[in-house]
Amino acid sequence: MAEWLYEDGIGERRAALVEDGEIIEARIERDGEGPRVGAVVPARLVEAGRGARVTLDLPGEPQATLASVPPGTSIGARLNVEIVRMALSERGRDKPARARITDAAPTDGPDLRARIAASGWPVTEVSQNGPDRLEEAGWSELIDRVRTGHVPFPGGALWVDATPAMLLIDIDGEGDAFVLAKAGGAAALRLVRCCDVGGSIGIDFPSLAGRAERLAIDALVDELLPQPFERTAINGFGFLQIIRRRERPSLIEQVRFDPVATDAALLLRQAERAWGSGALQLAARPAVADHIAAHPQWIAELQRRTGRPVELTRDVQVKGVGHAQ
Repeated sequence: MAEWLYEDGIGERRAALVEDGEIIEARIERDGEGPRVGAVVPARLVEAGRGARVTLDLPGEPQATLASVPPGTSIGARLNVEIVRMALSERGRDKPARARITDAAPTDGPDLRARIAASGWPVTEVSQNGPDRLEEAGWSELIDRVRTGHVPFPGGALWVDATPAMLLIDIDGEGDAFVLAKAGGAAALRLVRCCDVGGSIGIDFPSLAGRAERLAIDALVDELLPQPFERTAINGFGFLQIIRRRERPSLIEQVRFDPVATDAALLLRQAERAWGSGALQLAARPAVADHIAAHPQWIAELQRRTGRPVELTRDVQVKGVGHAQ
């Protein structure tokens, strides 16, 4: 039976739904990502009419867009708003959160731990003091594949690119086109589910000459991808488009569009599990070291969890995540 593995990391919470030793869904929630879906936040109206906006009463005064505002509401009016879509990062631009006016009292909204508990699957909490069950299930390998956009499968590989218009997945490989389309399609749909991809998704299949083969691929999508979603039929050029609800950033967006935060979280995770005594030494490229240094509460928490003083070093020779010892 599947179970959620949940880890309350430093600067990042992470969860993986694992079945038969394989991660089938992966989620992360980072400090500073902004208000969650379901949060109710006091706000001030700064722009009315079409494209209405509010400034949220939160550190940094982030903005959110509103679908509608009651007639006669004046600029500067105080409102409570519910977040219906979190702020998103895309290549070359950021999108503010989306909200709606509500009479409900302020609340933070359900966090990652609450959301996975509501899924109905059992939740097992893991810590740095026990077996690294996330790593045993392939956590680092998954993050690396998401980061590079290269996801191998038997007989081929996926190439994944997150564009402002849609997430594009290209199925690449050799051999019989229908066999490749089925294997690649299954891998692409597993990735969409695993990374909680929402919005518009385009999958480029090998061109299939026969209508029966294209209908079989359509049926494969309906079988493997959990509802709700909408899709087109695969066309003669092998392209199929899927639309899924988009409420928060996908794992792909979180990893690809914030590589510094990604590496900082991985380094802190590595540091929590480092063996030894004396000072815990973290070496990272300057951007990652600076990001960690800008959050002294993370360093304090790392010292508390490990019982070791922490020394953070900026090293221009270090590539990628860095190392802790």
